[in-house]
Amino acid sequence: MESPRRSGPRTPLQAPLRSPPRPADTAPSRPGRVAAPAPCRGSPRPPGLPGPGRMLNVPPGAFPAPSSQQRVAAGGRAKVPLKPGRSLMDWIRLTKSGKDLTGLKGRLIEVTEDELAKHNKKEDCWICIRGLVYNVTPYMEYHPGGEDELMKAAGTDGTDLFDQVHRWVNYESMLKECLVGRMAFKPIAAPRGMVSEKNIPGTSARDLTPSYDWFQTDGLITIVVYTKQKDMNAELVIVDCQDKRLRGEIILADHSYLIELDLDHAVQEGFDVNIAEKVGKVEIVLKKKDNVHWKVLGRPLESHNTFIKRTDRGLFYRKCKLVSKTEVTHDTKLFCLMLPKSTHLQVPTGQHVYLKQVIAGTEVVKPYTPILPSLTLDFKQPSCHDGAHIYLMIKIYSCGLFTQALDRLQIGDYISVSSPEGNFKKSQVQTSEDLFLLAAGTGFTPMVKLLNFALTEVSCLRKVKLIFFNKKEDDILWRNQLEELALKDKRFEVQFVLSEPTKDWGGKQGKISLSLLSECVKRSRKDSKVLICICGPTPFTEQGVECLRDLGYSQEEMHAFTA
Repeated sequence: MESPRRSGPRTPLQAPLRSPPRPADTAPSRPGRVAAPAPCRGSPRPPGLPGPGRMLNVPPGAFPAPSSQQRVAAGGRAKVPLKPGRSLMDWIRLTKSGKDLTGLKGRLIEVTEDELAKHNKKEDCWICIRGLVYNVTPYMEYHPGGEDELMKAAGTDGTDLFDQVHRWVNYESMLKECLVGRMAFKPIAAPRGMVSEKNIPGTSARDLTPSYDWFQTDGLITIVVYTKQKDMNAELVIVDCQDKRLRGEIILADHSYLIELDLDHAVQEGFDVNIAEKVGKVEIVLKKKDNVHWKVLGRPLESHNTFIKRTDRGLFYRKCKLVSKTEVTHDTKLFCLMLPKSTHLQVPTGQHVYLKQVIAGTEVVKPYTPILPSLTLDFKQPSCHDGAHIYLMIKIYSCGLFTQALDRLQIGDYISVSSPEGNFKKSQVQTSEDLFLLAAGTGFTPMVKLLNFALTEVSCLRKVKLIFFNKKEDDILWRNQLEELALKDKRFEVQFVLSEPTKDWGGKQGKISLSLLSECVKRSRKDSKVLICICGPTPFTEQGVECLRDLGYSQEEMHAFTA
C-alpha cells in the first residue's frame, strides 16, 4: 500500500484578490492548509485595461447575441421591436465597415467622471462598464431592450445595472469599435461585502473561508478542499483539467471558491472527485502521468485560492462534442453534448448554461436550460446518469442567427459550454405540498428536471400540475411522454392550452390570464404550502406573475425562471 507524503510545510497564500501570477506554492508555518483570502466584492480589471500611466489596449472579447430570444425576470427588461436593418447581423456589419463609431477618429482617451456625465443624451450617450467607457449612441437602435434601457445608464457607471440584466454578456467584442477609453484612475473605498470580524460576532473572516491542502503518493496527487460548510454535494463541485491546467470551483451559497493552477507535472486524463457531504470536505484525486516526486503542486494563476461572490466570478467555458441531434417537433431539436473526460460538472435542477459560438467573426452567447433525455421515470440508459452528457432542447428559429448556426453543427463538432448558473433552490420544492408549473413553449425546459425531482424525491407533495401553453397542437413538446407520466403517477396532471387551436381541439384555449389561472391553479387544501414556477417569453412571465399576485399568491410562493 502506498503511503502518502505531504508536500512539506508551506506558507499560506495570502496574496490579495486578483494579484499577478505567483510562483509555485511554498510551505506554511501552519503545515497543510492554504486558506483563501476573505470574501470580497469588486469587479476584476477587464481584459486589456491597463493601470495608470500605461497605454490602453482595446480588449479582445466575446459578446452574446443582443437579439437572443431569452427570458428575463418578471419586471425586468422586455424586448422592443427593432426597425428593419437593425438586427445583430446588421450591427456586426456596421462595426466591420470601418466607420468611426466613437467620434474620436481612433483616439483612446482617459475619461473623468465629470466628462462622462456630460454625455447623457440619446444623441450623445457614453456608458462606463467595468472601467471602460463606450459611446453607445450608434448602438441605440440595435439594442433589443430599447433606447430607454440604455439611457438608464447614460453618463454614468452602468456596471451594476448591466449585471442585473445580463451579467453573462461579454460586451467587449460587440462594443469594441465604440470604445472611447478608460475611466481616469481614482482611489476607491474598500469594497463592500468584505466579511469582517465586526460583522459576525465570535468569528473571523479567516474562520469562514475555505482552505486547501495537497499530498501525494507514488501514483496520485490528492487535493483536499475544506469548505467549512455542511451538505456539500457533487453539483456544487466543478473541476476541469486540461493540458496541465487545473481549475476547481466549489459553489458555497452565493460565493465561489476557486483553485486554479498550472500543475507542476502532467497528469493522466480523467480524475476522481470524492465528497464527504456531512463535513464539507472535497477531494480531487489526479493520476500522475510519470512516477516522479512533485516538489510543488504547481504555479498558482491569478484567481487561484480566491473566495468571492459568484456574480463577480467570470464565466468559464469548456469545449463539448455534439454526439446526437434528434427532432422533437417540427421546429425543435434535442441536442446531446458530451463533456470532456477531464471535466466534472453536473447541472443542478433549475439552472442553465451558456453556449458560445463564433458567428461572422463575433463570439455570440445564449443561455439554455439542460434537461433529461427522457421524462419516463423508469428510464435506465446509463448515459442519462453518468454525468458525461448535457441534453438541450432548442427551438430553431427561421430567422434566428444563433439557433440556425447551432442547427448547422455536425455530429462530432464542438461548442463551448459554460459552468451552470441560476438561483433556484430544491428546498423550495421540498417544503411544498402543491407544485404548479406554468410553461410556454421552450419555457418547458426547466420544468423537465424539476418534474423528475419532484415526483421521485419529494414525498410530501400531494399535487404536481403542469399547465403547458403553446400556439398549435404540433408545437407541444414531449406530449406523449407527459401523458404517459400522468398515467403512471396519480399526483401528476398535465393541462395543454393552445392559443391557435384547430376546430378539432377539445382542450383549453387562450393565453395566460386571470380567469384561466383562477380555474387551473387551485390548492389541494385550503392551507396547502404551494410553489408556482413559471417560465416563458417575457410578456408571458410578467402577465403570469401579475395574475398570480391578483389571485393572492405571495412572492415567496412564486419562482420565475430567468436567464
